[in-house]
Amino acid sequence: MEKEKIIVPRGSLDFYKYEKDGLMYYEFDATRCSPPEPMVNAIAGLSLLKEANERLVGLFFHVPSPLFARIGDEFSYEINELDSGDIRVEFKIP
Repeated sequence: MEKEKIIVPRGSLDFYKYEKDGLMYYEFDATRCSPPEPMVNAIAGLSLLKEANERLVGLFFHVPSPLFARIGDEFSYEINELDSGDIRVEFKIP
């Protein structure tokens, strides 16, 4: 799988896109950031999601609970803890 670096308006981190199993993924890594940068980049990345087959994957150093409160029911998400202890959150349009 080849990841393509993309520019995300209002994003300050590197974002990548790739296709897997018929889904388009956008991904960023905020594990080395301090607040508010992870939330700012997550909100910027969520603006990319327009279709049901698109996903945003964010890597965080902890569960981004304030982000979940901010997005409400606009997006659904799945949380997974990685072996490293970091948190992977996959967002989609419900």
